[in-house]
Amino acid sequence: MSNEESYERVYTGSEPNVQYLQEIFDKSGISSRVRNDFDSGLRAGFGGGLPGQVQLFVIKSHYDEALKIAKTTFPKDYTDDE
Repeated sequence: MSNEESYERVYTGSEPNVQYLQEIFDKSGISSRVRNDFDSGLRAGFGGGLPGQVQLFVIKSHYDEALKIAKTTFPKDYTDDE
């Protein structure tokens, strides 16, 4: 992910959930990027990440809006600690 410092992780979950959130974000004008450490590790020949867990990042300036959307869409994936 280029210029990773300008992105914040907003969600970690299954690939279908991440794709669904990306569609919602796109419709809301929120840029996002996906990172799948497990898949990347397999391609590179080493292990990394958890199978089935994909991370979704958004530009920091859209983080609050994106987090609100993610929490509304998948409330069971968030705890009160976050």
